[in-house]
Amino acid sequence: MSDFHSLTISKIVRLTPSSVALSFAIPSHLKKDFQFSAGQYITLEHSVDGNIVRRAYSISSAPSSGELTVGIKKVPNGTFSVFANESLQEGNTVKVMPPEGRFTFDASSTYTTVGAFAAGSGITPIMSIAQTVLEQNETNTFVLVYGNQTPEETMFRKELLALQEKYANRFFIQWVYSRSSEADCLFGRIEASTVNLIVKNKFKQLSFDAFYLCGPEEMITIVSDTLKTNGVSQDNILFELFTASEKEETLSQDLDGQTSIEVLVDDETFHFNMDQKSLILDAVLKEDIDAPYSCQGGVCSSCIARVTEGKAEMVKNQILTDGEIEDGLILTCQAHALTPTLKIDYDDV
Repeated sequence: MSDFHSLTISKIVRLTPSSVALSFAIPSHLKKDFQFSAGQYITLEHSVDGNIVRRAYSISSAPSSGELTVGIKKVPNGTFSVFANESLQEGNTVKVMPPEGRFTFDASSTYTTVGAFAAGSGITPIMSIAQTVLEQNETNTFVLVYGNQTPEETMFRKELLALQEKYANRFFIQWVYSRSSEADCLFGRIEASTVNLIVKNKFKQLSFDAFYLCGPEEMITIVSDTLKTNGVSQDNILFELFTASEKEETLSQDLDGQTSIEVLVDDETFHFNMDQKSLILDAVLKEDIDAPYSCQGGVCSSCIARVTEGKAEMVKNQILTDGEIEDGLILTCQAHALTPTLKIDYDDV
């Protein structure tokens, strides 16, 4: 399931003092494996200080570009992000998993007018989505609201300005800075008033087909709630978290027993006993089972599995819909076994 390929870093571009863009060379025999839809991400794996580290990063390049590029912002005390910004060099090889993710814009979509709200490194999948929307049809329109601390710390600022010049009548950017007062830019953070300014004032003449939101959970919650207050359907609000809250939900029962678990992955079945206090993914990895995972924080969707027998419950979920949960899907990095026996299937998702 964890189908990694060693790819060579073909180019490294310094985006800001604390972020870089990494581009990977794709061998001809892997071109099909690394085809992607705008908005998807790849998982990188590398040894840092003797430890194997996996991290998920959204693809910033457009599918039409023929490139595979991710933007990585240095996070204080972040193991891989610091390594990527300070140590990786062109010519180095990194293990990369083929693209995945459901926060996407399909090139066959009927959306013609799209809005997006991004903060910080949340711009990375939006870069790919915006380019794809604008390339799809010469009448398509894209409105981006992008929040950062300062212009100097704004990832892909130069690239966005180039896109704005290329699509002058169809691509609009509302810059928002929390630590810098700039002409024609909003000061502060993306808030409900920011959303209202866009949909009720500056672009009230537009009828948006969909909104893409990417960034911290607090921003996504505020923007989503305000859009719904303005009559936007939940179905037309797509989001991806780059950081999630630390607050955990309360489970429906105490965890004080053992579970006999059966795991199906890559058509191979494994059996073992686990403590119900352990997260399912942790228990699976402890058994050296090659199950898919990346962020281990409930932010990406790599570790989704289906419960086929028994019951499991998640302590946190910001990805799966109510319908998907009813169908038995769980994020195994966030789920505990609740029954004496449990069967999960990583292949049937």
